[in-house]
Amino acid sequence: MLAVLAAGVGAGAVNTVVGSGTLITFPVLLATGLPPVTATVSNALGLIPGSISGAIGYRRELEGQRRRILTLSVGAVLGAFTGAGLLLALPASAFETIVPVLVALALVLVVLQPVISTRLRRRRARNGTSTHPDGGPLLLVGLTLASVYGGYFAAAQGIIYMSLMGVLLEDTMQRLNAVKNVLAAVVNSVAATVFLFVADFDWTAVALLMAGSAVGGQLGARVGRRLSPPVLRGLIVVVGTVGILQLLR
Repeated sequence: MLAVLAAGVGAGAVNTVVGSGTLITFPVLLATGLPPVTATVSNALGLIPGSISGAIGYRRELEGQRRRILTLSVGAVLGAFTGAGLLLALPASAFETIVPVLVALALVLVVLQPVISTRLRRRRARNGTSTHPDGGPLLLVGLTLASVYGGYFAAAQGIIYMSLMGVLLEDTMQRLNAVKNVLAAVVNSVAATVFLFVADFDWTAVALLMAGSAVGGQLGARVGRRLSPPVLRGLIVVVGTVGILQLLR
């Protein structure tokens, strides 16, 4: 119980700052003897307070982004429903091959984001065009697909969100991180709602994760909001690389 509670605190903090908190909690839940699907659904429900707590911690960065959040949340809801259905229909190993590839591509985008963004700005300046304030159809489709994965497993979904938004939106990393926390809360909430009707939960694990992640979300917000863009980008790369190595084990 102490291990699950501590994992919840760690996951709540990591999810708020970077994403990939599931890579902390999921192995711990498996180590307690929970079956993979039970661990996945319990984890999705247990980490909701952490995402909400992190979003509250980033409330200043959320100012002025209401329209963007509402637009992207549509894709998050649709993707989460689809991903939750896939978890119930497909074998647990279905995403094992593709997940490390997705995370690796996301990390490449995070690393190259300053260069890509600069080139896109120059191209728009030459063509006399401007950036869509909400990222346009390309970002909506990309985040919807990322939310399908988030509804299925959620490990490193925040990194994928950050990579897509970093390339397709003109904004600071801290403001994008705030949006990421809201979208993660939406995806986890929708997926957990689906699971409530059709899956078995370990309610002790859920309660421990809820308490721990709520505390961790506040801790993560206090630390994450102080990080400079290069440091935040570097932290995303480090956590993502560790996540890939763990997924490949």
